[in-house]
Amino acid sequence: MFTGLIESVGTVLRLKPTAGATRLIVSAPELSGRWKIGDSIAVNGVCLTAVDMHKDDDPLPGRFAADLAAETIQRTTLSALEPGALVNLELPTPSGSPLGGHVVQGHVDATGTLVSLIPLHSDLDSTDWRMTVEVPESMAPNIVSQGSITVDGISLTVAKVDGLHIEIAIIPHTYKATNLHSLMAGSPVNLEADVLSKYAAQRTAFEFPVTPTAPIIDATITPAEVGKEEWLTPEYLLANGY
Repeated sequence: MFTGLIESVGTVLRLKPTAGATRLIVSAPELSGRWKIGDSIAVNGVCLTAVDMHKDDDPLPGRFAADLAAETIQRTTLSALEPGALVNLELPTPSGSPLGGHVVQGHVDATGTLVSLIPLHSDLDSTDWRMTVEVPESMAPNIVSQGSITVDGISLTVAKVDGLHIEIAIIPHTYKATNLHSLMAGSPVNLEADVLSKYAAQRTAFEFPVTPTAPIIDATITPAEVGKEEWLTPEYLLANGY
């Protein structure tokens, strides 16, 4: 498990197809000595496993390799990374440690598109930024204003939801300490919705399945008796003391 608090920014050295999975090699000198083969490392929000490097991979200190499965390639942006690209890195959160961000699994739901990242003041060294990201329709039900979302592994708070566009406030530290300062409009980003919102959505769908029903005319009808899209009516609210 991760928290979305980025520990280091690494640099992609190589993305090499093999007979099986695609191998990603990252330079991460700031994490040197803090991981071993088999450990999990979040790369741009994707939970990967550090693997033994081949001799021709030049296993110098401060580098690690991870294999990208077909599912990872299909669901994330990692296979599109070029050598020299900056990536956000985070090691798993030890049990009992404070959760400074939010619960992040490293299981990317989908990719989105960076629409804009605009400074709000003229002093670029101290300004905060406003980031707009376009999200896929499949994620929209799990995103709420003032809720948490992970963008390229960064734990962030949604400031505004406007259809499939979300706005996020970025403080100067986050802008400088992550890969955000290297992104341009149109860049794809990995997105992970708050796991709590996903469980809540699944529970709601199970308890209030959408079924064809007639409009509610009897205020005594309960939510369990109708589809979730139709039970919340003025009559129901009045009958229940709202």
